Amino acid sequence: MAVAASLPPPPAAAPAPHAWYERLGLLLESTGEGIFGIDLDGACVFINQAGTRLLGFDTPQQVLGLNMHDLTHHSDASGHPYPVDRCPIFNAFRQGLPCRIDTEVFWRRDGSAFPVEYTSYPIQDGTLIRGAVITFVDITARKQAEAALHDAKAQLEARVRERTAELQTALQQLRELAIHSERVREEERTRIAREIHDELGSLLVALKMDVNWMDKRLSEQGARQPDEAERMRERLRCKCQNMSRLIESAVDNVGRLINDLRPSILDHQGLWAALEWQAQEFAATAELALDWSMDVATEADPPEAAAMAVFRIFQEMLSNVGRHAQARTLQVRIGFGDAGLHLQVRDDGRGADPRVFESPQAYGILGMRERARHLGGRLFLHSAPGQGCTLTLEVPAAALRPSASTEADA
Repeated sequence: MAVAASLPPPPAAAPAPHAWYERLGLLLESTGEGIFGIDLDGACVFINQAGTRLLGFDTPQQVLGLNMHDLTHHSDASGHPYPVDRCPIFNAFRQGLPCRIDTEVFWRRDGSAFPVEYTSYPIQDGTLIRGAVITFVDITARKQAEAALHDAKAQLEARVRERTAELQTALQQLRELAIHSERVREEERTRIAREIHDELGSLLVALKMDVNWMDKRLSEQGARQPDEAERMRERLRCKCQNMSRLIESAVDNVGRLINDLRPSILDHQGLWAALEWQAQEFAATAELALDWSMDVATEADPPEAAAMAVFRIFQEMLSNVGRHAQARTLQVRIGFGDAGLHLQVRDDGRGADPRVFESPQAYGILGMRERARHLGGRLFLHSAPGQGCTLTLEVPAAALRPSASTEADA
């Protein structure tokens, strides 16, 4: 019985021609980046849907065969022509130089441009270069973000420079204010020393001479006749009365010096009474008509440091009126409630341009503002030539009310 010969298996089916093109096409369409290829003349040989859409076309067939440099890369961002011999895309196959660029634009079908990041690589067939493949993405959002970041950085740098300049100016003003304050303190020390020397010193010398005279006369009293002794006693009595007047004058001078350094009324009767006393004293000395109004109800006096700061600011306000205003009437309004302290001094004097008060040499204003700032308050100024000047101090109530611990201790 014959055995049938085994037959070889049928050959496998050969791949269909150009099947790899289909797989390549599927790959190109699956990416969101625009991709196109060009031949050595710059004509488009393929382009995916993403690239077609980014360039403003409906189908790839509308682009195929067109010169891509003339179509989408013909000008720079400013609209000036982009010579093809400088085009990095064409250099990919002309000079074999791959590139990656993110500083240029592509042009759409409608003539609008958009910033792109693109890469261009030569297509090689063995040792031959057949063209180039280009991938590109629209980076408009990235450029906008970079521009916004650049603008924000520029604004921040400008603000930093501005604030630095302001801080330097403020620091310089504080230095000048400190120098001015020290000069004022030194002048005040000199004035007080001169008054002590000229007035108290002379009074003490006169008292010493009177005491020596009395001592000498008393030591001679026993050798005098009764009528002479009686006359000497009368002279001694007159000398004692004169010495008493000298002592009273010395006491008055000491009190005045102490009052200049720190008004005793501030300690004995509180801030509100001290403000009224200071206004009345100033108006009488400067011969001004005083329009006074104060509404503090039954508010307790502020803590010592705050009271002294408010009093010194008020003194400086009045001092400005006396030195510069040439006013006839002085209006003072003081109120203290839940919103805090409102203290206003207004004169009908000659006034000045507000810029004068902002000068670095306006030490009085600078000093008042610094004191107000330490209290957490603010100083406002309004003035114009021929319209007088208004200074207003506002301090929050919390800075002027005794703390709970202070009240408990009391």
